[in-house]
Amino acid sequence: MQELIARNKKAYHDYHVLDEIEAGIVLLGTEVKAIREHRVNLKDSFARVQGGEVWLENCHIGAYKHGNRENHAPRRRRKLLLHRREINKILGKAKQKGLTLVPLALYFKNGKAKVRLALARGKKTYDKREAKRKKIVEREIQALLKGR
Repeated sequence: MQELIARNKKAYHDYHVLDEIEAGIVLLGTEVKAIREHRVNLKDSFARVQGGEVWLENCHIGAYKHGNRENHAPRRRRKLLLHRREINKILGKAKQKGLTLVPLALYFKNGKAKVRLALARGKKTYDKREAKRKKIVEREIQALLKGR
């Protein structure tokens, strides 16, 4: 059973998702409590492989409202937990030009915080316009079918 906390809606708009991977995340106590309060924003975040480890960068986890001076920094780097073979797989694919690691969702699974990462390629402006056009056409078709 999983409890969805945050989704990165912009990821599907800005990127072609090629592959998805689930990773654990190393958090501080106040971060876990802030996540349970849904104080998370994945909008501008990304993941990076450095020194054989995967790090989540620029993910905003707001301050825990009952925290004291021990509260965490909102945009600190957070280590992602993956098996070595998964990291090697990511490294092999990420070497290709234009591929990046983007977090799609943050959720709790069996009481543990997890991040769903996507290996993705950035969309061009004309791709975004085409996707928007297709979405509008599909919506119109569904409206016509319902109207029957």
